[in-house]
Amino acid sequence: MEIDLTPRLSKKSYGGDGGAYYAWCSEELPMLRAASIGASKLALEERGLSLPSYSDSAKVAYVLQGIGTFGIVLPEATKEKVIAIKKGDAIALPFGVVTWWFNPNDTELVVLFLGDTSKGHKAGQFTNFPITGTNGIFTGFSTEFVSRAWDLTEDEAMNLVSSQTNSGIVKVKDGQAMPEPSPKDREGIVLNCEEAPLDVDIKNGGCVVVLNTKNLPLVGQVGLGADLVRINGHAMCSPGFSCDSAYQVTYIVRGSGRVQVVGIDGKCVLKTHVKAGYLFIVPRFFVVSKIADADGMEWFSIISTPNPVFTHLAGKTSVWKAMSSEVLQAAFDTTPELEKLFRSKRTSDEIFFPPN
Repeated sequence: MEIDLTPRLSKKSYGGDGGAYYAWCSEELPMLRAASIGASKLALEERGLSLPSYSDSAKVAYVLQGIGTFGIVLPEATKEKVIAIKKGDAIALPFGVVTWWFNPNDTELVVLFLGDTSKGHKAGQFTNFPITGTNGIFTGFSTEFVSRAWDLTEDEAMNLVSSQTNSGIVKVKDGQAMPEPSPKDREGIVLNCEEAPLDVDIKNGGCVVVLNTKNLPLVGQVGLGADLVRINGHAMCSPGFSCDSAYQVTYIVRGSGRVQVVGIDGKCVLKTHVKAGYLFIVPRFFVVSKIADADGMEWFSIISTPNPVFTHLAGKTSVWKAMSSEVLQAAFDTTPELEKLFRSKRTSDEIFFPPN
């Protein structure tokens, strides 16, 4: 079975003065369709507004750059939540939420979206439904339906629906007020992965923050887990696999390094160099390992289960450490001396291995 795991960059889907929306295409990255995962990125310029919309997919959003504001209306809620966001923020977006995103600053705001498209219209691709703009859902209804729905005259309804002449992303006029965020609204919606307690911290090796139902309960509704991983220059991430039948979708946030993935029958299905902006997917049960270049490497991943479990094949938590010496000798067909040497290594290192 031939599997194309080649990492890819996103491509621009639409945009204008206010910014642009980028997506990864399942035709170029076929594992998106196989895993039913969507991936996209929103980049907003100063005073750029991504118009209110909802999606056919549950997602996790991650702020890659900048400071901004986003609004979210949860199903059956009577009031929106307006939340300040910044670099490192992870946001769980369940089905049915309506969101908008705004950048009030002169530094570009960039937000990554990764999510489950298994219930979407197209496997491996988000379908967004804008509420306003030239392609907003109300442009498809007759004036009679719109006027009846909102209790307006037909002239008022036509004027309201047609007044926004742009689609998707717009630039808000100078002087036009936007809602102020509330610190209370942030609770339970957002977790900053750069400020959260570390789940793993290896000196000179790397660190991990895991996003799960304990620190952000809303991910349970999304059905996805996530993590932010940083490894130091020339450090290695232990070979490992998801042991609960989950796919792992990885976006390189910063730095660069080498990636290898081994799959069925011990075949290496990916051996490549990645850098910031690239996205790739590790299939279920395939083993992945990474080694950073001199400047280190940072990546954000989603895992297609809200509380992922991994098995590592090297380090003190390695599955090999749990096996008896007799089984190791027989499995490798080696001498007791070599088996003893093998077992004596990596007795203190866990998950990340500092450079020699």
